[in-house]
Amino acid sequence: MKMVSGMQALSDNQSNPFSGTDADRAEIWDMLVQRDINAFVSADWSQVADDFDEAAFFGVDGGKAANPDDWTLGFPDLATYRSEWLRQAREFAETEFAEDARAAIFDATRLTQIEISGGRAIAHKKFDGAIRKADGSEDRLLWQTLYFCVHKEGRWKICGFAGYLPNPLVVAS
Repeated sequence: MKMVSGMQALSDNQSNPFSGTDADRAEIWDMLVQRDINAFVSADWSQVADDFDEAAFFGVDGGKAANPDDWTLGFPDLATYRSEWLRQAREFAETEFAEDARAAIFDATRLTQIEISGGRAIAHKKFDGAIRKADGSEDRLLWQTLYFCVHKEGRWKICGFAGYLPNPLVVAS
């Protein structure tokens, strides 16, 4: 845990592993982890709205299925994704948790692999954890997403993703 002046302690998962060593990867990590989690927990799309290349955006919904034949074009445009994101964020906000849900999401999130080639990037964001609910149950976080990013207008933006993929993705041999 790291102490931040005037704030609560941060777990290592809340600290950008690329900060000070790789500006591009640090920017992508901030966008896909820090900003995304903060926006989701507060159900505030405006915090992430500028992170998307709206004209190019689409998202694949893996439905946590290992077989790519079962994956769908669940988000053909940003408006469709934004609606689902807001629905999930509002449902999350209405849930009573027995622990700090924001910290639990950070603890469950890993983004350590980002491949950059030219002005494009693929970021591998993985979730593996749980958030305890007040009723004694838990919200299990176990999936992964591949984000496709483009360097545009002087910054990194999300142009698509393949998400809600199983974690780990087990391929039959």
